[in-house]
Amino acid sequence: MKKIFLMISCAALLASCQQNGNQSLKSSVTEDSLQNIIDQKEQNFNELIGLLNEVQEGFAQINEAEGRVNTLDQNLEGGNAKLNIQDNMLFIQQTLEEQHQKIEQLQKKIDEGTVNSGKLKSMIENLQNQLTQKTKDIEELRAQLAEKDVKIESLGNSVTKLQAENEQVKAESENRAQIAKNQDAQLNTAYYVYGTNKELKEHKILKSGNVLENEDFDKDYFTKIDIRKTTVIPFGAKSAKLLTTHPEGSYTLLKDSKGEYTLRITDPNKFWSVSKYLVVRVK
Repeated sequence: MKKIFLMISCAALLASCQQNGNQSLKSSVTEDSLQNIIDQKEQNFNELIGLLNEVQEGFAQINEAEGRVNTLDQNLEGGNAKLNIQDNMLFIQQTLEEQHQKIEQLQKKIDEGTVNSGKLKSMIENLQNQLTQKTKDIEELRAQLAEKDVKIESLGNSVTKLQAENEQVKAESENRAQIAKNQDAQLNTAYYVYGTNKELKEHKILKSGNVLENEDFDKDYFTKIDIRKTTVIPFGAKSAKLLTTHPEGSYTLLKDSKGEYTLRITDPNKFWSVSKYLVVRVK
């Protein structure tokens, strides 16, 4: 039986300077806290690995039972063949349901963030796909047996229900992934605009010398960007001034060889930390 063997390694180097008794006590408390965190993470990881091993073992047992059914199916003349097939199919049904529950537990641990590993997420997704495929295979086997008058009615209903549940879990997982993707995109979205004093006033971006004072400014006049990808914005103007607030040291505003200004954002997170809107007045 093939098992999953995974190892977890944790190395920590603690340096402390003991100047007095209080500092020594504080260091000891900090070390204990760190150790508690490490122990909890290791416990969560071990629980997850245990579940992974159980799921792999379950699939192996299902494959063995499926093999026995196929063998018995070749010799239905035997007196107990049909009864043995029914017993094995019932075992497969129960094990499939257990697999479904365990994979749900694994997904929950990943969603709750108790263990954060891209490789483990990929493994769980693969197990979910295996379960979906195996459920379809067993349903096809049940249909083949039904043609030979080996009735497994209870299994048919249960497998159909399990298949529907698997589709629901898959849909929920895809929905969570889409929500996370949308949230990530939203966090990394910003808007910029540049124009003359007249243009900015026309679009209510600049009023009485104040920028974006009210919410009625023309949002469609802005260009939407992904701050992770857009870090250079050329203005094609001999004069450029940032009207919105952005931290010093997060950008440069320099002329190119043509004497026209270009904004280079050197620290995107810092640059957009105050406002996700950039307004530049050009001449």
